[in-house]
Amino acid sequence: MNIKTISELKQELTASQEDLWRVFRIMAEFVEGFETMSKIKPSIAIFGSARTRPSNKYYKMSVRVAKELSKKGFGIITGGGPGIMEAANRGAHEANGSSTGVNIELPHEQYANKYIDSDKLLNFRYFFVRKVMFFKYAQGYIIMPGGFGTIDEFFEVLTLIQTGKTERVPIVVMGKEYWQPLMDWLKKYMLNFNFIEDFDMELFKVTDDPKEAAQIIFDFHKGKTIRPNF
Repeated sequence: MNIKTISELKQELTASQEDLWRVFRIMAEFVEGFETMSKIKPSIAIFGSARTRPSNKYYKMSVRVAKELSKKGFGIITGGGPGIMEAANRGAHEANGSSTGVNIELPHEQYANKYIDSDKLLNFRYFFVRKVMFFKYAQGYIIMPGGFGTIDEFFEVLTLIQTGKTERVPIVVMGKEYWQPLMDWLKKYMLNFNFIEDFDMELFKVTDDPKEAAQIIFDFHKGKTIRPNF
């Protein structure tokens, strides 16, 4: 018979209590997120690297596409941090558009940028809760150059749409020079190995023209009723 010591029982109880309180923290983040995000206007999420400087061409491209989307009547949602996220919020802010930031608490890197509307800034502890806010409320996506996080967000939204777990919305990939090797790989390997279909490659468009990107998203939604994706 395995008889546990009082110390071992206390440790198990403490771990169980920590998990229970973690559930409540997660629930609280969902409640706050849903409450805030349900009030914003139809918005487009812009993903990209937090490490992009204002002098970078993709930062400038992000500012321009956010402005064009704002002119079309869309709000902007970003991860709330620096780099591409700052650029997109900046474009919305300068165009007097709606500017939302779904920020994540990260050591040494992530901080909320100054171009987010004061009533549209959310701070999350958990990545998965933050992702739900994007995928539930974004009415389209602009994918700018970025790292692991951007790749993760790009492929997750493709997976959700491909599997029917969320409504289809437009996805526009910007930064042809950066993304072209990945586009080539998708066609050469995923498509040729029959791991995806031809129509899967049609789930997104590629352009470096901010006006064209905004028009693609506008045309997709024209005449449709816009609602949360799930």
